[in-house]
Amino acid sequence: MSLAMALEFVMALGAFFLAVVFHEYAHGRVAYALGDPTARDARRLTLNPLAHIDPVGTVILPLLLAVLRFVFSMNLPILGYAKPVPINPIYFRHPYQGMMLVALAGPSINLLLASIGVGLWHLVNLPELLSDFVFYFVVINIILAVFNLIPVPPLDGSRVLLYLLPEGGKRLLLIIEPFGFVIIFLLLYAGVLEHLLLPIVSWVGEVLLGGRFS
Repeated sequence: MSLAMALEFVMALGAFFLAVVFHEYAHGRVAYALGDPTARDARRLTLNPLAHIDPVGTVILPLLLAVLRFVFSMNLPILGYAKPVPINPIYFRHPYQGMMLVALAGPSINLLLASIGVGLWHLVNLPELLSDFVFYFVVINIILAVFNLIPVPPLDGSRVLLYLLPEGGKRLLLIIEPFGFVIIFLLLYAGVLEHLLLPIVSWVGEVLLGGRFS
């Protein structure tokens, strides 16, 4: 691996860690605002990345995908997840609605962070190394937002779908929830996630590079 590729590798993983930490913090913060102290009591209402690291989702999976992308030149998105912030819907006045709002907080903060990154890209004359990091930061935040809105348990989109479904649909979704990770990995293996997410990377790259160098 060349030095340039190694730097890209580190920047991509660093951007990913920041994105997932803010994502989980947003879940906990909105839950707390709605009356649920569970995340606070578990000391998860923090931006300290050590509190949110999941050995598989935050380290092994993104590291594996990053190696496949940068070392073996496989066109794969860098995906992963942090340790979920504990939420107890019993504290919410309207549990399904509360869970939907908590779920939407994660993708929303990622889109906000991506917007800030785009603003920096266009408005500030960044050094090359920092501009590369901002590029990865924007791309990964947008990918994380879109990925989490897929309506498959336990992703955030499933909590939105759970709120919208009638009672029969709610029961069915709760039945398949234990198999959610299997479904996600099948979607990844079948290339569905690649076809969904990689066009986003291309779109962001074209928009950012066109805006910066036009």
